[in-house]
Amino acid sequence: MSNDAIATPEEGELVVASITNVKQNGAYVSLDEYPGIEGFIFIGEIASGWVKNIRAFVREGQRVICKVMKTRRDGSSLELSLKSVSEERRRDRLQEWKNEQRAHQLLKVLGEKLEWSEAAVAERGQELVEAFGTLYTAFEEAAMQEAALENAGFEGEWLSGFVELAMENIIPPFVEVRGTLRLSINNTNGVTIIQEALEAAEALTNEAEEIDVKCYYDGAPQYRLELKAPDFKVAESMWERATKAVLDHMKGAGGEATAMRE
Repeated sequence: MSNDAIATPEEGELVVASITNVKQNGAYVSLDEYPGIEGFIFIGEIASGWVKNIRAFVREGQRVICKVMKTRRDGSSLELSLKSVSEERRRDRLQEWKNEQRAHQLLKVLGEKLEWSEAAVAERGQELVEAFGTLYTAFEEAAMQEAALENAGFEGEWLSGFVELAMENIIPPFVEVRGTLRLSINNTNGVTIIQEALEAAEALTNEAEEIDVKCYYDGAPQYRLELKAPDFKVAESMWERATKAVLDHMKGAGGEATAMRE
């Protein structure tokens, strides 16, 4: 494979690396996410201040987060810095890497269940990365909203297995439920009545419980209800309460109303 075909990080990028050899003047590393790419951390980039004993800061086999300071023209080796990465950024970047490793393992499990070849697993993973940015994001979106992959253009029987794995293994920041409301009423105050019905649903929003209910106009008689909650159990319960609030208000005013989940 030519160097042109080797993926390389850009200057300023934070990379996950493993220490391979510690010398007096610095440490050599291999990049976990870029096979075949190595880097070197000069002793002056190991830590702020004077480093008397480099082995007090790094050791062989240690996984570290480094900032790319300079790249060679052929991209085969990099000059890296440890001291330029704050503790917060180090922690976030490492968690991001761990999440992606976990996502690849979950996709491998799905592939084994469906008897996919390694090439098929890799191809599907690349398609999901292209659609969602990272593989973990694809699982996270599926855990938040069952139709996320379908909405992104994916299809096939494998989707149900993917969503099941996502829901069982990924804890999303929130889950989202969407649906369509069809509201109509033959009344001179019809617009006001519909608005009040939608406001009755939105009134269920509760920041303390991380519940957010919003309604949107899609073109009469169709409206859209979007609900965010901390988990599916709460989301399902809130969907029932929100749609009941709308339907009860509409029917109480002599109108017609239906609700359908996406």
